[in-house]
Amino acid sequence: MKSKLLLALALCGLASVFSSARADQKTKTLDVYWIDSEGGGSTLIVTPNDESVLFDTGNPGGRDPGRIVAAAKAAGLTKIDYMILTHFHTDHFGGAAEVAQQIPFGTIYQRAIPDADPDGRTASSYPIQIKPYREIAAKRAALAPGVVIPLQAGRGANAPKLSLSCLAADKKFVEPTAAQMKVRNPLTGTVPGQPVDPSDNANSAVFVLQFGAFRFFEGGDLTWNLEEKLVTPYNLAGTVDVYQTNHHGLEVSNNPLLLQSLQPTVVMMNNGPKKGGQPGTFASIKTAKSVQALFQVHQSYNVPAGDNAAPEFVANHDNFTGPDAAKCPGNIVKMVVAADGKSYTISVPANNFSRTFKTKG
Repeated sequence: MKSKLLLALALCGLASVFSSARADQKTKTLDVYWIDSEGGGSTLIVTPNDESVLFDTGNPGGRDPGRIVAAAKAAGLTKIDYMILTHFHTDHFGGAAEVAQQIPFGTIYQRAIPDADPDGRTASSYPIQIKPYREIAAKRAALAPGVVIPLQAGRGANAPKLSLSCLAADKKFVEPTAAQMKVRNPLTGTVPGQPVDPSDNANSAVFVLQFGAFRFFEGGDLTWNLEEKLVTPYNLAGTVDVYQTNHHGLEVSNNPLLLQSLQPTVVMMNNGPKKGGQPGTFASIKTAKSVQALFQVHQSYNVPAGDNAAPEFVANHDNFTGPDAAKCPGNIVKMVVAADGKSYTISVPANNFSRTFKTKG
């Protein structure tokens, strides 16, 4: 009973934080919400046409689905148009059925659902965990390199072009364009590989969201060696404005080759207090000279406090774990891309902090 009360209070607090998040439904901005699923994956995008895209759904059990639904409803949504599942780990698909019970999904984009544990574990609860996900009433569409989510064009004749494109899935990649093939990435071969990743993380779907000149990278839990293949010998992703850390900021991902090739202005770490946010990732971020700011969903307790971003760039500072995790306020990080796509503002609404950046293009 106590845990349910704490969860209800946390969700109430979330509603107040979100209440002004997108009050003007006529806005032509592109909005992105990084929802605190304590190191699970859940990123919500609302387009200038009020279409919505949810990347991953956190864990089951009420907390993460509740935070996602609170975010969606506060953004004025009555459904999630597109839910994209990057890969088949519980912290990414686990909350989907609970979210869908409260706010329906239009289309789910997914890779083929594995029948057995995708990491090859014989004593696994995966068959039980995946069952509610299989039973969600929604249209299903296949994820593969080259798939483009059919988002509506921006409002008005001069509205920036909007696209959301899949660059990789199932360890396969889009073919380099003629322009990309003219420039061999000079970083090729400069960073040693890691042991082959046998888990489903390596199969993660990778996307780039583009709004005019603005570009955002979302790579699920893609791991080190596959990150290298994405950008070498040819950089299939190009450069971006905002990079969401792969794999919650774990150091088996976030290859410095990837960060240096993407050249992000801002890095957004979707970590939990103890999940992700590892020393190697902070080190990789520092190798990318383009980075002007790091935002974090949580302070990382895997590194000394001073290695984190400055406190105002961090949405949650608690170290609650286990049953006490419901005490976390679940503060979000929000991004608003201007209607012309030429600038973007990232904020931590809970502490009234924001910073505006110019788009590279």
